[in-house]
Amino acid sequence: MLKLFRRAWAYLTASLTGKFNEAADPKVQLEQAIIEAQDQHRRLKEQAANVIANQKQTELRLNRAMGELEKSNASARQAVLMAADAEKAGDAAKAQQYTSAAESFANRLIQLEREIDDLKTLSLQSTQAADQAKAAVQQNANALQRRLAERQKLLSQLDQAKMQEQMNRAMSSLSETVGQDVPTLEEVRDKIEARYSRARGMAELHGESVEGRMLEVEQATMNTEAQARLSEIRSSLGIGTGAATETPAVDQAAPEAAPQEQAPPA
Repeated sequence: MLKLFRRAWAYLTASLTGKFNEAADPKVQLEQAIIEAQDQHRRLKEQAANVIANQKQTELRLNRAMGELEKSNASARQAVLMAADAEKAGDAAKAQQYTSAAESFANRLIQLEREIDDLKTLSLQSTQAADQAKAAVQQNANALQRRLAERQKLLSQLDQAKMQEQMNRAMSSLSETVGQDVPTLEEVRDKIEARYSRARGMAELHGESVEGRMLEVEQATMNTEAQARLSEIRSSLGIGTGAATETPAVDQAAPEAAPQEQAPPA
């Protein structure tokens, strides 16, 4: 039963994760990944700083121990000399005291030498760890820079993908039916072209009919009268009518020929 519950829980988790990834905005997810990488780099730098600080503290302890070693060594030598001087002077008590002090300094020297050996080993290890931490921080910094550069590239590709998707949807809306009550562009175009064709056809029929010819004759008559009136105006103004008077004569002959051409259809 427990195994079945675990399998069901794993299936539910995977299903919800897949749905979440489908619905999530890639731009937001990309920013989350970059923020996580930056946080990881920050934590790595803090750890590296702790390692380097430990190495610095070990160096300080080693330098301090070496200083104490030199000081204890000098004190031990001085105690031995003073014990020898006291022994020459016949002061056995002082000679014993200086000899005890020299022994104490000698024991201190032995402890310091052991401590220095341990500190040297620890310093070597901490130095190697510090170098490794610095290299790890540098490598991670380079990786972070590459991720930041890749983020800009991915954001540009994402914007291009969104623009292309919008263009695809726009092109699809031009060729697909938007809805039952909304005609497509092709349907509207066919309707307009059909209406335009019918109008042109009716115009041609009217142009070929008797009424159309009669309108042409009437228009020609009006033009002839207008030319005659213009000739009268020119004559009254004393303007030469050599070329102007010849034109109405030609125009007046045109209406007389028009009825002869229209006689057969009547």
